Amino acid sequence: MNQTIRDLLAKFGALPVAVDQIEDDADLYATGLSSFASVQLMLGIEEAFDIEFPDNLLNRKSFASIAAIERTVGMILDGRKVA
Repeated sequence: MNQTIRDLLAKFGALPVAVDQIEDDADLYATGLSSFASVQLMLGIEEAFDIEFPDNLLNRKSFASIAAIERTVGMILDGRKVA
């Protein structure tokens, strides 16, 4: 999952640094992720993982870092398996 998220971040994030240089817990917004890029990233993640972000997870905290994105996607996938 981590590599897929990194690939999508490289594609949609428009970051000024290489994604492979970003630590999992680094603040993506401080690194240069814009609101527009975060929406593009979210759409890419939804398509790649065949999920839909619920409204309560559409916030800055969910996309603050690679680790946060992994946790969020994991929660959605776990919830989908239970439902």
